[in-house]
Amino acid sequence: MKILAIDSSGNVASVAVVEDDKLLGEITTNYKKTHSQTLLPMIDKLCRMIDLDLNSLDYIASSSGPGSFTGLRIGVTTAKGLAFALNKSIIGVPTLDGLAYNIVYSDYLICPIMDARRNQVYTAFYLWEDNQPKRQSEYMAMDIEHCLEKTEAFNRPVVFLGDAVPVYKETIKEKMKDKEYYFAPPTCNMQRASSIGSLALILAQEGKIQNSMEFVPFYLRKSQAEREYETKNK
Repeated sequence: MKILAIDSSGNVASVAVVEDDKLLGEITTNYKKTHSQTLLPMIDKLCRMIDLDLNSLDYIASSSGPGSFTGLRIGVTTAKGLAFALNKSIIGVPTLDGLAYNIVYSDYLICPIMDARRNQVYTAFYLWEDNQPKRQSEYMAMDIEHCLEKTEAFNRPVVFLGDAVPVYKETIKEKMKDKEYYFAPPTCNMQRASSIGSLALILAQEGKIQNSMEFVPFYLRKSQAEREYETKNK
């Protein structure tokens, strides 16, 4: 089974191709360029590097959210466009699941945190079970302090990763100073399309696929434009 995976849910843009138990190639950038500039050229470059005919793909996989509203829309639209043009199905992989998959075979509580702005993070809690991270909570948008409080219920060391780590690192150090915790290294701290593709392989075997018209992102909370519109029209 061969899958093209895309993740543009945050500052990172990442594309990868996985085939069964093999990663054929991956390109990941974390630089100040818009995903609309980088994503399609990255896919084209990766295909040329590994001599990939897009028609040979079985599925297109994309991070489905939560994350940056603009970034998610670009990634989802790219995936939907490719799937429609190639007559392929789409596999949506929750962004936080993909982040958690970066930390493998760990006894720690895995806590991916994405910057949701306004002193909030997108998060969920995971434990590694049956060769994959199993989610132990709902997907949540909450204050960072509340997130840290919730980790105490698991009575385990915690590993934090995601783009909210540099934003709230000092807060985490202060609030967790009497507890055992770790920050993931740069190699696995950010979104990676290879993790999205690896989870997509599992979801495909479970039959969790959609067509290009069905697939939509989920955001956890309303966009700033929607909130401003509601405030204006109260």
